[in-house]
Amino acid sequence: MSLTFTHIDQQGKANMVDVTQKLLSIRVARAQGYIKMQASTIELIKTNALSKGDIFAVARIAGIQAAKKCADLIPLCHPLMLSKVDVQFEIDESQHRVKIEALCKLTGQTGVEMEALTAVSVAALTLFDMAKAVDPLMQIQDIKVMEKQGGKTGEWSRTHD
Repeated sequence: MSLTFTHIDQQGKANMVDVTQKLLSIRVARAQGYIKMQASTIELIKTNALSKGDIFAVARIAGIQAAKKCADLIPLCHPLMLSKVDVQFEIDESQHRVKIEALCKLTGQTGVEMEALTAVSVAALTLFDMAKAVDPLMQIQDIKVMEKQGGKTGEWSRTHD
């Protein structure tokens, strides 16, 4: 299988892909990642006992805002009119971590994988920022696209996380 980089022109220069001729289709991407922390930090989050308040609410908004600003952060991303961004959190006490999942959706000419990854990344950074006073050794881990739908490559998903 021959791979070509779509963001490089024939002279090897950075290039924003021209999507003008692509057909509109429903595009969906789901990404996830984790932030590992001490068990005591998990307990503080569960009981809403951190001094900064409900960190999931703030991180959710940060993730949504980040997805909307993805083209401002990543140079060759197209600005997109997202129709849905959802950011969710799941505490995994046995692994001392929080799972972060983002879903991005639109009807458009290019995919939303970067927006979903950006939402997860910024939500994780926000969790870190809000809990770093009690747990500066937290680790953001394993951010990846879990599934995508739409476009010429169609649908795919990871079989496991």
